[in-house]
Amino acid sequence: MSTNATHSLDTRGMNCPLPILRTKKALSGLGAGETLAVTATDPGSLKDMQAFCKQTGNELISSSANQGEFEFLIRKA
Repeated sequence: MSTNATHSLDTRGMNCPLPILRTKKALSGLGAGETLAVTATDPGSLKDMQAFCKQTGNELISSSANQGEFEFLIRKA
């Protein structure tokens, strides 16, 4: 997934709330329209990332789960 992203973030092994906090920090350094690929292993990150994007106005372009890893592609608003 990260091949379509302008930036990537690996939060594997981190538990809530760290994946969201790291995502928020990474997005703050991006310009509008840039994309961030996030990889996580926290099962709660699926719902957390959806809620985070909805609350902040960023676009959750895609999300996927594969063998205990979750990948998200987010476009900064």
